[in-house]
Amino acid sequence: MGFGQGLSGLNAASQNLDVIGNNIANASTIGFKAATASFADVYATSRVGLGVQVAAINQRFATGSIVEGNGSLNMALNDKGFFRLQDTTGGIVYSRNGEFGLDKNNYVVNAMGQRLTGYPGGGVGQDPVPLQLALGDVAPTATTTAQLTANLRAGATPIPATPAFDITNADTYTNRATMTVYDSLGNGHTMDQYFIKREGAGGNSVYEVRYVLDGTEQGTPQQLTFNENGTIVSPLTPVSITFPNPGGTTSPADDLTIAFNYGKVTQFAGDFSNTPLPDGNASGTFTGLAVGSDGSIVASYSSGAKTVIGTVALARFNNEMGLTPIGGNAWSESPESGQPVLGQPGTNSLSTITGGKLEASNVNTSDELVNMIIAQRTYQANAQTIKTQDQVLQTLLQIR
Repeated sequence: MGFGQGLSGLNAASQNLDVIGNNIANASTIGFKAATASFADVYATSRVGLGVQVAAINQRFATGSIVEGNGSLNMALNDKGFFRLQDTTGGIVYSRNGEFGLDKNNYVVNAMGQRLTGYPGGGVGQDPVPLQLALGDVAPTATTTAQLTANLRAGATPIPATPAFDITNADTYTNRATMTVYDSLGNGHTMDQYFIKREGAGGNSVYEVRYVLDGTEQGTPQQLTFNENGTIVSPLTPVSITFPNPGGTTSPADDLTIAFNYGKVTQFAGDFSNTPLPDGNASGTFTGLAVGSDGSIVASYSSGAKTVIGTVALARFNNEMGLTPIGGNAWSESPESGQPVLGQPGTNSLSTITGGKLEASNVNTSDELVNMIIAQRTYQANAQTIKTQDQVLQTLLQIR
């Protein structure tokens, strides 16, 4: 009698209900990937099938919706890839759950205590290691370069050499660009560059630059020369100016030497404009963290400075469905998945990261409830085939 087919159907439908139930149970699990049961028929030497079997449980790796996170180290993957984690035994596992925070030793960890791996200090390229963030205060850095993007008015009236340049007399200069620079102790200083239009020669236009630090002119005046197209002719290399003991007697600091770069200064018709970009910073206390789309973990400080203190490493696999689920929102590598391809987010076909967000489960509860109804009907139908076979057997036993 054909009880075997019905029993196999009951078993397969039961496993299908288990898969559906597990999907629904994890509908709110961050980074969870729904699964689907795949079935195959069973044949031996008979032309009549012997029932059904569960051929595989396949996970669906479609990206879930992006939702709000609750921490600065929360991360959401927008496409293919996995976070690479080191578990408490030193083994490597992979996850889509980006709910990360810091442990007592400033390692980036998830709720399972697994450590996120990456590249320390933004040094992308070496082997990934568990990310331990340095969150101390930032030391001051003296200004050494100052890039100026500016336009000096082509139609400005040249200023004669007399009267002499005087910062209190606006008639002795054409324009002024102001920036803040820092000495070796982190003291901020006001650096003014005064531009003075002079008479040119040989078809070139000339501007003279005077350097005033904290209200006192210092250094040697420089000359900027422009051609008839308004682009700079000289200097084409940075001009190095030294300001001795910028802190004075109250806060003595190292001599301040700044290389002024005028390569992006033009002389076109129009108003004066300037955008100074000096480097250097004052000392500052740590204020917070942020994660960039390229996986860079950026520390912010009260001085306004920002420093990349680590970069997240991601992994992808040629066959994601070959990964072995191990629980805790994680998978492990297997022969079927192939070896991981590692890299920085946004490179090597890896996903970018959305900082401060999380990837929700990709379970569609409505679809799963419909699948549950279908699985239930399948279970009932298989039970009915067993009941029918029992009735046939009872009929045979009653024959006299």
